[in-house]
Amino acid sequence: MWSVGFRPFYLCASVFAALSIALWSLEFAGWLPGHYMQAPFRHAHEMLFGYTLAVIAGFLLTAVRNWTGQPTASGPALAALVALWVAGRVLILTPFALASLAVNAAFPLALALAIAIPLARAGNRRNYFFVALLVGVSVLEVTLHAAARDWIDWPVHASLQVGLDLVLFVIAVIAGRVVPMFTNNAIPGAGALRHPLVEKLALGGVLALVAADALGLEGAPLAVLALLVALAHAVRWLGWRPWRTAKTPLVWILHLSYAWIPVHLVLRALAVAGAVATPWATHSLTLGVIGGMTIGMMTRTARGHTGAALVAGRAEIAMYSLVHAAALVRVFGPFFAPRDYTATIVFSALLWSSAFALYAIRYAPLLARARVAGD
Repeated sequence: MWSVGFRPFYLCASVFAALSIALWSLEFAGWLPGHYMQAPFRHAHEMLFGYTLAVIAGFLLTAVRNWTGQPTASGPALAALVALWVAGRVLILTPFALASLAVNAAFPLALALAIAIPLARAGNRRNYFFVALLVGVSVLEVTLHAAARDWIDWPVHASLQVGLDLVLFVIAVIAGRVVPMFTNNAIPGAGALRHPLVEKLALGGVLALVAADALGLEGAPLAVLALLVALAHAVRWLGWRPWRTAKTPLVWILHLSYAWIPVHLVLRALAVAGAVATPWATHSLTLGVIGGMTIGMMTRTARGHTGAALVAGRAEIAMYSLVHAAALVRVFGPFFAPRDYTATIVFSALLWSSAFALYAIRYAPLLARARVAGD
């Protein structure tokens, strides 16, 4: 379990995703006392800086070792990183504001250091930007906690939006590297392509959104920018030949999840224009893109690094279906059933929690077992 980062972090992330959303939905519906997520920003914070950052940690600690040939945190060092992440999940629920801020801001910095050392040793400059992004996440943690407690005059939603933009950028970068490769490796003749100009427009567009949100850009300019970035990502996705993946679940889950990116950006433009509610855009990213891509990568990379067959069975297909059903219900449910808003949230939460509980149950033995040939 403590040999490489994906093992404990994927397990912790899946258990946390299942339990936290289940508790939050019950509290939201009024079926539990309002203690778990009583502050409005906590739910968003924990999904972004808790769940998502844990999956990113597991992925990076494993990927950097492969990219550099250098060891990454294992044994006590890895256990300490996990303990720091767990401490953040606990402290956010307490009145100890400074301790919560310090620990939650320290985790991405510790993770940045954990990957910076092997990257520097190998001279792997191509991936230095991951270190910078994690430092940026730490800065966002500080601003978010300070804004939530009125220590600074800064909107809480601004820190959350920039954080979402940064996660979108990380996903877009990683997806661009692995989705075409996984597609071509798994499906002979798939012909997934990467066009240099499209790559630059898609990734540069997300960075432009990061800058726009950090500077507080609003109105028509932001809406137009979101639409242009949506077009770039739609063209990028089509170049990967998603229609050829229908018979390969380990691959189509990544394509389907990536398809939510242009959907998210179009909804974001419509939200800026006042045509749809902002949560539509937010949850198309958090459930559709982040939820789908993480469950897809957590199954694919866990199977690959433990020596299991790279084949999705019924359990994996169920996980994928549940996550995307949760996204559809959460994003579009309030439109079709506006009078049942609470019911749609609870139903979406049930679907989401079921998916990640299934992952934890199904993959815990796989993550804990040794691979004969080494990780």
